[in-house]
Amino acid sequence: MRPITLEMSAFGPFASTQNIDFSALGSNPLFLINGPTGAGKTTLLDAICFALYGKTTGDEREGSQMRCDLAQDRLLTEVTFSFALGEKQYRIRRVPEQQRSKKSGDGYTVQKPEAQLFRIDSDGTEHLLVASKVSEATAEIETLTGLDADQFRQVMVLPQGKFRELLMADSKDREKIFSQLFQTQIYRKIEDKLKFQAAAIKNEVRDHRNKRDGMLHNIELESDEALHNELIELEPKLAQALEAKEQAKLGLIDANKQFESAKLLTSDFEALDKLKQTAVQLQQHKAVIAQRQHKFESGQKALQLKPVLDVSLARETEAAQAETNLTQVQAAKRLSEQALAQSQAQFDTLPVQEQQLLQAQHSEQTLIQLVPQLQGLDGLQKALTQATIERDQAREKGLKERASIEALAVEKLAAEQLLPQLEQVAAEQVNAQQAVTAQHDLIERYGQWQQAGNDASQTEQALLQVMEKGQQLRARFIETQTRNKQLQLVWHRGQAASLALQLNPGQPCPVCGSSEHPHPAQSAEQLPTEEELQQAQRNEESANDALNQAKSEYSGLKTKHQEQLKRVDELLQRISDSSAQSIENLQLQLQQLQQQLNQANSAAQQLTQLRSQIQGWQAAEREQQVKLEAERERFQAFQDQVSSLKGQVDQACAVIPEQYRSLDALNGAIDRAKAQVMALQQAINTVRHNHTKALEQDSAQSAVVAAAQANVTQAREQSDKTLSELNLQLASSGFGDKQALTQALISSEALSEIANEIAQYQQDCTANQTTLTQLNEKLSGQHKPVLLELETRLESIQTEQQTAESVWQHLQSRVTQLTQTQKQLKEADAKAKQLEDEYAVVGTLSEVANGQTGNKISLQRFVLSVLLDDVLLEASHRLQLMSKGRYRLLRKEDRAKGNKASGLELEVEDAYTSKVRPVATLSGGESFMAALSMALGLSDVVQAYAGGIKLDTLFIDEGFGSLDQDSLDLAVRTLMDLQSSGRMIGVISHVSEMKEQIGTRLDINKSAIGSEVSIVLP
Repeated sequence: MRPITLEMSAFGPFASTQNIDFSALGSNPLFLINGPTGAGKTTLLDAICFALYGKTTGDEREGSQMRCDLAQDRLLTEVTFSFALGEKQYRIRRVPEQQRSKKSGDGYTVQKPEAQLFRIDSDGTEHLLVASKVSEATAEIETLTGLDADQFRQVMVLPQGKFRELLMADSKDREKIFSQLFQTQIYRKIEDKLKFQAAAIKNEVRDHRNKRDGMLHNIELESDEALHNELIELEPKLAQALEAKEQAKLGLIDANKQFESAKLLTSDFEALDKLKQTAVQLQQHKAVIAQRQHKFESGQKALQLKPVLDVSLARETEAAQAETNLTQVQAAKRLSEQALAQSQAQFDTLPVQEQQLLQAQHSEQTLIQLVPQLQGLDGLQKALTQATIERDQAREKGLKERASIEALAVEKLAAEQLLPQLEQVAAEQVNAQQAVTAQHDLIERYGQWQQAGNDASQTEQALLQVMEKGQQLRARFIETQTRNKQLQLVWHRGQAASLALQLNPGQPCPVCGSSEHPHPAQSAEQLPTEEELQQAQRNEESANDALNQAKSEYSGLKTKHQEQLKRVDELLQRISDSSAQSIENLQLQLQQLQQQLNQANSAAQQLTQLRSQIQGWQAAEREQQVKLEAERERFQAFQDQVSSLKGQVDQACAVIPEQYRSLDALNGAIDRAKAQVMALQQAINTVRHNHTKALEQDSAQSAVVAAAQANVTQAREQSDKTLSELNLQLASSGFGDKQALTQALISSEALSEIANEIAQYQQDCTANQTTLTQLNEKLSGQHKPVLLELETRLESIQTEQQTAESVWQHLQSRVTQLTQTQKQLKEADAKAKQLEDEYAVVGTLSEVANGQTGNKISLQRFVLSVLLDDVLLEASHRLQLMSKGRYRLLRKEDRAKGNKASGLELEVEDAYTSKVRPVATLSGGESFMAALSMALGLSDVVQAYAGGIKLDTLFIDEGFGSLDQDSLDLAVRTLMDLQSSGRMIGVISHVSEMKEQIGTRLDINKSAIGSEVSIVLP
């Protein structure tokens, strides 16, 4: 990965937007990032790491904590980073969560985190890969670079305090880093697949064994031999049961045939009895059928005469309705005549009412003409009242102004007499203030001395507590260390016994090679498990860390306590040099001086306030005099207005009658006159309307009476005619009168039911007689059987047959179960044998590939160890140059203690002592050189392997200050050699010699309004 541009807005110490063009530094530059402490040098690396992964290089701060406090509210915190991966270019923009000002209105809102990732073609065309989701952008970056955030920081960005992490990583962590860099995940997949296959086969073998035991348990047998013996024993029993079952089945069939025949014969005898009973019932019902026949014939005749009867009845009904209607219209005619007479009497009084209406309208007009005159009078009276009120208010206000002026004069005189006394008391304020200040200084020294003594006492108590805690932690560390050593010793002693358990006669011993094992080792103690060993190791490390922390805390508290005691002595000396008085006397004097000072301060304040009040009273007195003159002029103007309005009111009252001088009274009289006019007009209209309506109704009722009389005459004629015709029809049909005809009438449905009933009776008689004759012929010479005896015999035979069937089924079921189980057991044995043979191959491969053999090195770790050897060759070459031939990095080949992963640990060979020791024993400067060599060697080897990740950029943050001059020159020379081979190297350092040797720089300029970045070229 090669940086192209970096843009930061309100990020870290950068308040504004900063653009850095890395391409301006030249091709494969070696450049220095320079600036004072806190200017933002490391922030550049934080911005690159945050843009890619959403995390900073040191991982101490989240992205949401990177906003610059000096930035403007409208400027959003964001980072945009453009970079190249081989021939392809990408740009990523990332915004952390932050508070931003609202787009409309006041206040702030939460800006959610977001990220956009683009791919840029050679022609400048951009393709959006990730729209806004942060997690998707991070996952895409990890896919493109082949590194996650932690791996990126370890191999491309070496931040402050992180140099030793790559160097000191254990086998497990280094395996994770190298597997990403060298793309060796295929070997891990092989390990996992073999492990999965071996576990699956092993579980399947166990399941088959459990299944086989379950099969025998289901048939309640303990072995295959018992199963075979029981099958031989059951074969003759099953044959005998089958023969008995067949004989019982034949006997049951014969008994069933006999019983069914008897049931059919019994059913025929019962049917014959029922037919005889039915014949008797039909004979008894014959008289009822004859009556129903007569009713049917009369109903048919009456139904033919029903239309003539209906017409006669309808004509009678019409005649009765006509007579009723005539009576009703005659009564209505009489009512209309009475109403006409009443309306005529009211109509004759209309001339008198019309004369009253004219008089009321004239009175209304007269009253309306008085309204404008009364309104003018009312306005004059209101104006007179308002002028009188304002005149009285002006008189009262003038009196108040005069009283106020007199009161101000009295207060001013009293204040002028008090001035000399207050000036004398205020003059004493300066002396009292000086005395109080001196006493305060002395008391403050006493207070500091007492506080320092209290602090020293508290620190001493804390020191004793930490010392006691340290003793407890030391005892705990010794206990856990002893326990761990004991478990390790037991484990080592038991390895020979564990190895002896795996020896087989005739096979060579893996230690001595002998094929004979006369005295194999045995362990008298129970060996600890891997989990117990690891837990003991963790307990020891935890206790050691706690003890070291307590030691550090004790050292800090001891230094603090010594400083506090020194401070107490210094304060005590200053107090003894200043005064010999006790603190109680000083405080008493201070209280007295403070009271004097308070009195003087109070007097000074009163003096200032009094002078200000006197000036205010003088100004107020002048202002009140001006207001008093204005009120006098205002009162005279209102007095003249009142006199004028009184004359106008008297003139208006002479025109308007006394009872109407009130506007409410006049309006009431007008309303009453209008109501009288409306009432008279409405009464006249009502009389005229009622008279016209009465005339119309009387004429209409006369016409209705005449029509009703004609309808009555016509209806009576029609009724008499239809009645004569009905009587002729009755005489010819055999009915005596209309009542007999009515009684004989039945509906068509009833006639149909009677006809059906007669026909059904005749059919029943014929069918019963025919069936009775047939059964008599069939049962001639037969006797009715006894079913109970036959049924008892049949039940006995059924019981015998069921017993034989049950015995046969029980034996057959057992034989079938045993036969199937025998077959399943043979199949399970064959499958288990196949799986065991397969596990012998796959299981062995899984143990070797997953590092479960003696050296505890997995397949992937073995491959990575070969790759690590290549890295260490390159790293050692650079480390020998920088250390002047003293150090060389080696891979530790000894197996780690316990079950800890091994094969990728590092050691350093010291040419001065000709010894190999752990890398943790290197000093700070030596660790920096070793870590730098490791990082550079890793970069070379990764790129040398096909399909590896291209690491053509390296950022180094500090660490050069721990080198001497010669080592520094060698380190710079190494970086220059790396630059010449096509690498971009960025260095952050405060070492002045670095600034002299590296001319290309990114200078960070720090100011009160935020830092800024500038590019310096040689």
